[in-house]
Amino acid sequence: MSAQLKHLDDVVSQSLAHERKSGDDLRSFIKTMNAALNVNAAPEALEQLARDIEERFGITMGLGATVDDESFRPWLDEAKASIDPYYWDRYKKLLHKNGLPQDVITGLDQITDRILGRLGNPGLAEKWDRRGMVVGHVQSGKTANYSGLICKAADAGYRLVVVIAGIHNNLRNQTQERIDEGFIGRDTGRLATQGKKGNRAIGVGLFDDRKVPVSLTNTLFDFKKDTASTNTSQIDSYKVPVVLVIKKNHNTLRNLLDWLRENSARGDDQMIDQPMLLIDDEADNASINTKYSKEEITKINGQIRDLLNMFHRSCYVGYTATPFANIFVDPDQYDDVLKEDLFPKHFIVGLDAPSNYFGAKKIFIDGIPDEGDPVWLRTIRDNEDILPIKHKIDQTVDELHESLKEAVRAFLIARTIRNLRGQAASHCSMLVNASRFTDVQGRLRNRLHEYLGAVLDSLRINGSRGMDGLRDPQIAALQKTWQREYAEAEPDWSRIQGAMLDAVASAKVVEVNSRSNGLDYSGESSVGQTVIAVGGFSLSRGLTLEGLTVTWFLRNTMMYDTLMQMGRWFGYRGGYEDLCRIWMPSEAIDWYAHIAEASEELHLELKKMEKAKASPADFGLAVRSHPASLLVTARNKMGSGQKHVLIGLSNAWVETAKISAKPADISANEDAARKLLEDLASASFRQSSAEKVTGGFLLRGVSVNLIDDFLLGWRNHEQAFLTQTAPIRSYIGERKHDELLEWDVLVTSVSGDAEPFELAGWIVGPQLRKVGYKDLADHLFSMSERRARIASRGVEKIGVDPVKAKQAEEEYLQSLKEDGKPESRQPSFPDRIYRQVRDKPLFVLHVVKVRPPEESGLPHLDRIPDRPVIGWSISFPQSAKPSDRVEYIINTQKFREIYGSDEEDDGAFEDD
Repeated sequence: MSAQLKHLDDVVSQSLAHERKSGDDLRSFIKTMNAALNVNAAPEALEQLARDIEERFGITMGLGATVDDESFRPWLDEAKASIDPYYWDRYKKLLHKNGLPQDVITGLDQITDRILGRLGNPGLAEKWDRRGMVVGHVQSGKTANYSGLICKAADAGYRLVVVIAGIHNNLRNQTQERIDEGFIGRDTGRLATQGKKGNRAIGVGLFDDRKVPVSLTNTLFDFKKDTASTNTSQIDSYKVPVVLVIKKNHNTLRNLLDWLRENSARGDDQMIDQPMLLIDDEADNASINTKYSKEEITKINGQIRDLLNMFHRSCYVGYTATPFANIFVDPDQYDDVLKEDLFPKHFIVGLDAPSNYFGAKKIFIDGIPDEGDPVWLRTIRDNEDILPIKHKIDQTVDELHESLKEAVRAFLIARTIRNLRGQAASHCSMLVNASRFTDVQGRLRNRLHEYLGAVLDSLRINGSRGMDGLRDPQIAALQKTWQREYAEAEPDWSRIQGAMLDAVASAKVVEVNSRSNGLDYSGESSVGQTVIAVGGFSLSRGLTLEGLTVTWFLRNTMMYDTLMQMGRWFGYRGGYEDLCRIWMPSEAIDWYAHIAEASEELHLELKKMEKAKASPADFGLAVRSHPASLLVTARNKMGSGQKHVLIGLSNAWVETAKISAKPADISANEDAARKLLEDLASASFRQSSAEKVTGGFLLRGVSVNLIDDFLLGWRNHEQAFLTQTAPIRSYIGERKHDELLEWDVLVTSVSGDAEPFELAGWIVGPQLRKVGYKDLADHLFSMSERRARIASRGVEKIGVDPVKAKQAEEEYLQSLKEDGKPESRQPSFPDRIYRQVRDKPLFVLHVVKVRPPEESGLPHLDRIPDRPVIGWSISFPQSAKPSDRVEYIINTQKFREIYGSDEEDDGAFEDD
């Protein structure tokens, strides 16, 4: 977009911020302003601008959910009359200038008011201490949220703001840049090195450069006592706010604490008397990250609390997208003195992502159909001979995987299509995250540089030769990638080939880690950067890649927090979402789908608790009880032997997504199913009298004893942690005389390609399921591969009172509307909404035929039986005793073999 067209966009968008227009009126207004501003844009450019603005202003954002403790006392509404929103108004103008949709800015205004109103009242002279948490989504705008909060806190009277931003320098520097732009209005790095010559306005400072906050850190350097001491004279009067952006490092925190104590000892109590706001970005990282020893965790955690306690009036707000790994997962893991920790005891705010958020749910749930190929995901299957997932620091990288070459080609084509769409001025990035070792990252960077050079050479020599150019192997390979990935997005290959050299000639490969950071999106240019970024842990948490379009991801961690934070591909992809592609191993896809569902449930839990007026402690218990916390607590500080993990099963779904493929276990589990059906027949439950429903045959009022007997005979695979029968039977046993006395039982049966199967006189049509064929080596059926599901969508609706089911659906649609989500003609209802209104538990007996793979020559295919295999699932209704948890036992050695040890994926050797 040209500078003139961008100016036209700004003028029209600012007008719409005050008055919405119909489609016709918008186009008429754009034409009028096109003439008035002498832009003279072509009609097709004006139409594209109209569409872009319509899309942008159609984006909405819900107001999330808030859970308070009993001590909450509103103060903000009464104080607003005396608050001059100087810093917030500047920031709001910047958001408008940056193209943020009006409804999103409005939502941000309301949400930051909600958070600010739960902080301490800076006008209240008495001592107070407030602690809260904001739960967002990865790459969804948490920084924008707390930047807005900082502006409003400064307007309200807070005079000292500390932002703890990540554990690496490049993350801290990036956050400082955002604070410079959104709050300070000055380039602090330039100011530090050039003095008055470098004192130029940026960001919010371009709108109004008065009342410039004092920053004791800058984009080049973290907090230093000597530098801060020289600035003390600037902050004595506290007429403007003071801000620090520091790294989450115990040395930095020690220096800050020492400096504050020294100033206080010299009689400068005024600083300690100021109301202080502490923002803990990525609050789950280092405060409790398993990367650190317990002593280091305790030290950093204690220093943060010491910092808060130094001030008479202080607020702590932790921001995170991955609260499963946070301090309230397992409060008993620390010493008694630390049990309170930094728990958000006063409030928890859950943020809704805007409707255009490209997040885990869209990619790993909505984007993976039950049948057919994923929309954005591609599977890496060719890495082991070149770069195994588990490798050492001296691993050689002599060539590139074919899938990585394919990803690079897709990236170059996507960049070209984006240029053809008028996005040439926008940055475009590719992420390659394949190793935690900087040396291996360097070798991989070199190979990528060589391959990129070969492709560019071919484009220079043969790219302009039209069809004759396809004789060049590199250009022919590009065309094949286009056919596989982008033929629908841009159907004219000749147009792409003709434009590609200009679009990607400046492409470069950079390394991003502790020894190098080749990312630099600063500077103004009419041409956006085209960057392939190779890195590890630095690319896994906090760092933003501008215009990220293609990812090649080869990591083995199964930890919820690490996986979600590695999701740098989440965010906003306006105008090129259809071009995004992500390559990763099938195991990682499985886990992301699992985590995405768990995260969605977590945000829904917050909304339920808000309506029920529950407390943050209740939410902490819900997180600890969630089956998803099993992985976190099992991994965290895991010793030898066995780990005992407490999990809640109230309102829970349990299914055998992993089933033993050992012949003896297959036979034993079929015997258990046969006995269950025979016992049902003895109790007058037969197929002939069963209720035929979608998906099988339903029996109502079945005795709990029959379910318990089946589970007693079930043989579980050692990797199927959540279907251990002992804790499940224990949970059922405690409720077998009341809540779980009678059950609904579904025997699955579908019409399909599989031959009917006879079992204990029942004739059923087996469900067809793919499995993870690599897992056959471990005698394991991983059901539905990426989906890690044995049950079909909608199964939990079976047996639910139709009136309650309808009501649950209406409430779900209403929640979508409140969240600003667009209505669908055929909405897809998640199973969890039916579980919440169940009167009786549902037991599902699955009869499954394993689908042979499409590929030939895979090992261990002889372990796929000719007969169907048995699986099961249970939908537990809400319990009257939801806080009760049962004990799962994890073999830590086996857990380590499957999921890796703490040291294998925590960034060691890279940034320490």
